[in-house]
Amino acid sequence: MSAVTNERHDTPVIKLNQPDDSHKFRPLPKPSGRYPYHLPLEDIQAASDQKLVFHMVGDTGGILNPDFQSKVAAEMSRQFNIANVAHDSPQFLYHLGDIVYHHGEAEHYYQQFFAPYRQYPAPVFAIAGNHDSDINPDNKIPYQSLDAFIAVFCDTASRKINFCGDTGWKSMVQPNVYWTLQTPLANIIGLYSNTPKYGVIENEQRNWFIEELKAAGAERPGKAILVCLHHAPYTADINHGSSLPMISFLEEAFEESGVRADIVFSGHVHNYQRFHKQYPDGKILPFIVAGAGGFDQLHSIATIDNPAFSAQHPLLQDVKLENYCENKHGFLKISLSRVEAGINLTGEYYTIPHQLTVEGHAELADRFNFCFDV
Repeated sequence: MSAVTNERHDTPVIKLNQPDDSHKFRPLPKPSGRYPYHLPLEDIQAASDQKLVFHMVGDTGGILNPDFQSKVAAEMSRQFNIANVAHDSPQFLYHLGDIVYHHGEAEHYYQQFFAPYRQYPAPVFAIAGNHDSDINPDNKIPYQSLDAFIAVFCDTASRKINFCGDTGWKSMVQPNVYWTLQTPLANIIGLYSNTPKYGVIENEQRNWFIEELKAAGAERPGKAILVCLHHAPYTADINHGSSLPMISFLEEAFEESGVRADIVFSGHVHNYQRFHKQYPDGKILPFIVAGAGGFDQLHSIATIDNPAFSAQHPLLQDVKLENYCENKHGFLKISLSRVEAGINLTGEYYTIPHQLTVEGHAELADRFNFCFDV
């Protein structure tokens, strides 16, 4: 009888024998803005061409224990007071999806989003997660996929949302569920990967993404390219495992466009993971998972003796898990600055105490730095 080991995988894994749930795909709503679905940050707030700082988090909705989502939101808000002293305040929050659980219903936005983030002092942008996109067939008032998300984030004008309760929350004006936030230092391309467990992206969005990569590539080295999608391409967790469809989607788009992203962010998995993928040309592309923003259950990293998972797949080659946090909720702070060679990016991942009765504030758990000069 072999001994049980607690040794974790240090590469991404796939979860074996998973059913095909692509039938859960939901038709996309009509865009609220014009193609090619760009939103300049300057339309929302003033933006420096030398430095950009923002928060990033995913999977914030909490049901069984909403204290985690509230603590994460409070700690991000608290950083503004600290940052003001150092002139390093985040300019916005970029949400990586799954704002509310489990079916994207408008009536859950107050408890899971508006109330926890009512004190957050900056704009909030978002891409939708699979739970934001799903539909509850038992809801007494029929609704379409992403109805509430569109009302909150993809309005044609900023106005008070009619289901925001006493928060006075106003809608954001993102032009579509897939879109690009244009900033002086980076193009942040947000994808919409729909409701199936491993994501589905159809040709219309694929063609748009390829054109966005080409356009963003033409602005290098003056701007970095950040790609965001909800379903994590690479992960070593025990709940989902890596998304082979999203890996294939990204790599084929990079190949066809001739432009590779500088960094890829995702949620969906309820933990923090930082992967580095090395390409034959020697370049490293970081893949960051930041989906521990508040949902009650966190996801552990798979142990190497778990027969339900495998690291043996051609799409997982040359990818290394550099760091992770599987047992605490947390969030990212991203800083971009202009340097002589191009754009420098620094990421900091902060965690909160998992036992909420414990005194203390967010602590730095990981820090990474990359200079994008291509």
